[in-house]
Amino acid sequence: MLILVVNAGSSSLKYQLLNMEDESVLAKGNCDRIGIDGHISHKTADGKEFSADCAFPTHTEAFMKLVEVLTTGETAVIKDMSEIAAVGHRVVHGAEMFSQTTLITDEVVQKIEEFRDLAPVHNPAHALAIRACQKVLPASVPQAAVFDTAFHQTMPEKAYMFGLPYEDYENYHVRKYGFHGTSHRFVSAALAKAMGKELENLKIVSCHLGNGSSITAIDGGKSVDTSMGFTPLDGVLMGTRTGALDPSAVTFVMEKHNFTPEQMSDYMNKKSGFLGVSGVGSDNRDVSAAADAGNKRAKLSKDMLVYQIKKYIGSYAAVMNGLDAVLFTGGIGENAPDVREAVCADMDVLGIKLDTVANAGVKGKLTKISQSDSKVEIWVVPTNEELLIARDTLALITK
Repeated sequence: MLILVVNAGSSSLKYQLLNMEDESVLAKGNCDRIGIDGHISHKTADGKEFSADCAFPTHTEAFMKLVEVLTTGETAVIKDMSEIAAVGHRVVHGAEMFSQTTLITDEVVQKIEEFRDLAPVHNPAHALAIRACQKVLPASVPQAAVFDTAFHQTMPEKAYMFGLPYEDYENYHVRKYGFHGTSHRFVSAALAKAMGKELENLKIVSCHLGNGSSITAIDGGKSVDTSMGFTPLDGVLMGTRTGALDPSAVTFVMEKHNFTPEQMSDYMNKKSGFLGVSGVGSDNRDVSAAADAGNKRAKLSKDMLVYQIKKYIGSYAAVMNGLDAVLFTGGIGENAPDVREAVCADMDVLGIKLDTVANAGVKGKLTKISQSDSKVEIWVVPTNEELLIARDTLALITK
């Protein structure tokens, strides 16, 4: 059975076609620069590639091109789209309405669009992609929405509420939602399997570290707290995002720069984080190289990230009254041994002991990197959000 997974951005449409019999990826690609000029890059499992500039005024034209490269020419992997059993869409924000994968209807798309204030960059793009898919594919092909926020709907009220007047929650839905839920759900289940234990019996801190980063406390397979909040801006220092900061610092900086709310949001989301602190760039590899070369601001930004991750691990161990494992995933988590080593250093009080030799050689591979006498197991667990979306979609249509 074939499942098409779609992850749409405001000007992009990433996709993977998976064969769920063995969960292999038949083809994947990206339609980007939608609404500008347009470009597609496409690759099949056997190494065939196609790349071309295209006219993508909207997501509909991009989806039509996606269909074309999947079904015709040298990069074709299917004869026509009737071979696809369903489409799974990644949707960033489902607010409090969607706590699980949901079959897409017109009403569901309308709700996704209504949540645009909560995720203005992402949700409108998701809705556009879903409608584009509906235009191109037969109505008989089911489509599912897999929400990033759904996994975190198990957080208790004391964890997701803010100290604002309660009316702001009632009237404007201001609360912690959390993100990267699909990734945290995938890696925590993969970790339990690798440990040979039941997920329901484990207390895990999942560190999804990349250009966007979030730390999640997972108790018995359920999210009980997470570092990202009302938006993905909250939490630890990120590529271009501030992470958590005193709200009064926001109003103070706004006044000093004479910023509008939109300008301040742009400042915190796109000009801060690694980029703003280091002055080098937003990519951890560039910042690390600069730090190794003696750049003090680059080193400071890395030290800040490590310090903040440590605080979340410690606080979440307290929240869960125990800790069985810490896992690292995401672009930095999977591929930056120096960050993992720094995070795990001097954490003996929690029973965390890293095997520095094992850790040093691990990049993007499921591996245990803790010492044999470490009370808390430490793992690198590659994430695969597309596979989880495909699994969820398959489960939904075969109920």
